[in-house]
Amino acid sequence: MSDNCIDIKDLKVHFPTRSGVIGKITGWTRAVDGISFQVMRGEVFAVVGESGCGKTTTAQAVMGLISPTAGSIHLSIGGHREKPATWAGLRDAAERKKLRRQMQIVFQDPYSSLNPRMTVRTILEEPLIIHKLGTKKEREARIAELLDQVGLSPSYLDRYPHEFSGGQRQRIGIARALATSPEFIVADEPVSALDVSIQAQIINLLQDLQQRYSQTMLFISHDLAVVRHIANRIAVMYQGRIMELGDNEQIFSSPAHPYTELLLKSVPTIGAAPAPKNLNVDEDRDAPDGGENGCAFYSRCAWRSQRCREETPAPENFGGGRLVACFNC
Repeated sequence: MSDNCIDIKDLKVHFPTRSGVIGKITGWTRAVDGISFQVMRGEVFAVVGESGCGKTTTAQAVMGLISPTAGSIHLSIGGHREKPATWAGLRDAAERKKLRRQMQIVFQDPYSSLNPRMTVRTILEEPLIIHKLGTKKEREARIAELLDQVGLSPSYLDRYPHEFSGGQRQRIGIARALATSPEFIVADEPVSALDVSIQAQIINLLQDLQQRYSQTMLFISHDLAVVRHIANRIAVMYQGRIMELGDNEQIFSSPAHPYTELLLKSVPTIGAAPAPKNLNVDEDRDAPDGGENGCAFYSRCAWRSQRCREETPAPENFGGGRLVACFNC
């Protein structure tokens, strides 16, 4: 049996660009453009990058919320550990529902991800009812247990989402994701809409839950400071492609790709020197991009060469399990 929980190979998700009265397709937006990685069972795998790089689209494809344009996503979850499943291969609604019980998501915005007309009790009981888990009494006990796990009082059960702060709402969202005891959780920017002090509480909560239950997690974020505290391995994305992939120590101690270095230099640090001039992206805005066949980071890279404009660098082994997509590293 493989240790891989999720195995993604050459995943592409392209969206049509339309114009005119009839909405004629005039081009394609390459949100995800040929990425490959594996999420190991029991680890926190983070995907980081700036807004619009394809992080959330990747997560949605993994969850079966959107269909890939090309490539494959194999899910070794639940009853599919011996023979990995794909969303396209599960045409039976009952089989898809059974798999979804083992895959849950924590959404980015705690203010819109909870139904304002439902109480906390109803929100947490809904997944248990959908998947026919337990009797009424057992569900009540499970709901109380979930609230305790995320640090909320049982007295909140009959309150509505508008009565809670952002951090409390996100705790409710996490409790809902845990309700069915899933093997795999996607945390899609779970703290980006929260104050910094509340972010720390939610990250600590996710860490505690992951360590307690050996929870496998795909963590989506643009904040490297957050990722550093929770992730085991990290994939750095830029314009739909993976620039670098490695473990936490490799990425933060010795970044190999110029974009990874740029991201790390962009993290505000008290007493740190300003970013080197050759990493100032504003100076190269007029440089031509790499085109469809070139490196996505070509126009912003201080190390670029003619080869970078003509060829797309594939992630190659850089030693120690690290992959780097760069000709000049």
